[in-house]
Amino acid sequence: MAEGVPPPPTLAAVVLAAGRGARFGGAKLVARLDGRPVIGHVISALAVARPAGMPLADIVVVTGFHREDVSAALAGVLGRAVRLVRNPDPGRGLSSSLAVGLAALAPAVEACFVVLGDQPRLRPATLEVLAERRADSGAPIVVPRYAGGGGPNPVLLDRRAWPLAAALEGDVGMRQVIDAHPDLVLVVDVPGSNPDVDTPEDLAAI
Repeated sequence: MAEGVPPPPTLAAVVLAAGRGARFGGAKLVARLDGRPVIGHVISALAVARPAGMPLADIVVVTGFHREDVSAALAGVLGRAVRLVRNPDPGRGLSSSLAVGLAALAPAVEACFVVLGDQPRLRPATLEVLAERRADSGAPIVVPRYAGGGGPNPVLLDRRAWPLAAALEGDVGMRQVIDAHPDLVLVVDVPGSNPDVDTPEDLAAI
């Protein structure tokens, strides 16, 4: 690296994959889409992305309900910068999985993507542009706004904002933090959409 050029930031991802999948009727993350499990598409996007010009330093998948199914679906990639951590009480909701995932990251990680395991159309380019805009702006929280509509996922969360995420309770995600602290949030317009798979009908539509 050239003298005087700062090193690229250490970025990681926390994938929330502990839910019961009640509306789907079971383990939706291992349902097949284009020959692969839903969560496999998410992990592939994270693995090939180069936010800040570098691979993600760590991809932590937080499991709970259906842990064995998710582990089996990811068996081929575990140990290659992808690791599972267990939420011991997934019934406490999404916020508990987020806290478990953040706590599992190394101190060197400066920021992480909070990613939903049921969004198989996640694009590496979205991750890369969020990281680029974070570098330019210094914003603690960076989120996409999709031209095709949908929620602000994934969220790029600077370590400075992790206490806000860790303080969440119940079955809520980063939307609550985003709504409560708009002064900390940079919204980045991106093309396309990033739909959730909540029901069998959602999977069929994708």
